[in-house]
Amino acid sequence: MFDGVQYMMDLQFRVAQREDLALTFNRPVSSAVRYQLQHLRGVTHVEPFRMVPVRLRSGHRKRETGITGLERHSRLRRIVTAGGGTQPVPLEGLMVSKFLADQLGLSVGDSVIVEVLEGTRRTVSVPITGVVEDFLGVMAYMEMGALHRLARGGRVVSGAYLTVDPAQRAALNAYLKELPAVASVASPGQLLASFEKQLADGLFIGVFFLLGFSGVIAVAVVYNGARVALSERGRELASLRVLGFSRREVAVLLLGEQGLTTLAGIPVGWALGYGLAALVSAGLQTETYRIPLVVSSRTFALAATITVLAAVVSGLVVRRRLDRMDLIEVLKTRE
Repeated sequence: MFDGVQYMMDLQFRVAQREDLALTFNRPVSSAVRYQLQHLRGVTHVEPFRMVPVRLRSGHRKRETGITGLERHSRLRRIVTAGGGTQPVPLEGLMVSKFLADQLGLSVGDSVIVEVLEGTRRTVSVPITGVVEDFLGVMAYMEMGALHRLARGGRVVSGAYLTVDPAQRAALNAYLKELPAVASVASPGQLLASFEKQLADGLFIGVFFLLGFSGVIAVAVVYNGARVALSERGRELASLRVLGFSRREVAVLLLGEQGLTTLAGIPVGWALGYGLAALVSAGLQTETYRIPLVVSSRTFALAATITVLAAVVSGLVVRRRLDRMDLIEVLKTRE
């Protein structure tokens, strides 16, 4: 969970969304607003976008969503694949999220009926020229000029992505929020901080308790195995002590086997854990977010470390009982 969520956040907020501020207007405005925004104090780069509400139909399947129009070589808002690569906006046709394509039964080369839900409310057949596997929302993209031609109604924009001088960011943010034409001003940095806080308040706390319980269970299982081995082989171990074996040599015979069993079980646990992670990831594929299946080497190392520590703690407890074993009493016990 930690690996998947961290990968998703890094990809979305540090690779895909590279703007400092995302500005949305309360109604479509002329694309000339770009030049007005460029002259604001602190603004270093502006990239407008357009959002058009549509209904997509493929056979008997349909879905209402919005098409985002981006510039061909947009630097501030990029289309990023699950592997971290970027894809340019196609000059023609529609690029959709894999989640949306699966819902509508579409693939590259198919056509989808697009019903524009604003302006002239045209209905047009548009080819699917790209499918991208992303993690947040259900998205559809077009090149800005192609979207203007699809929706008609002039070259208008719905908002803009801005890069801003850090020293002027707070003042510019406050100024933009006071403008009557501005519906919202969002900062990816603030969104990321808010998202991480929600995770810390919810998911991370839950995972922390699960991790604690799993550690306790690991100690209990390993200790129980060592304790059962001591009970079953107490007579043989006591006999070895009488024959001259030291406490350390007897402990190595008993706990060495438990150690080998633990080390042999770690790769099996890794495989089972990876399979469980795949099932959890498959169950978290929603329209809002899709947590990818990512398991880092650090996570494998953490799982192995917890298991080894559990074995060491259990071994120390059993070793203490072994050192205190009453040899005469054990040898008197009948098989």
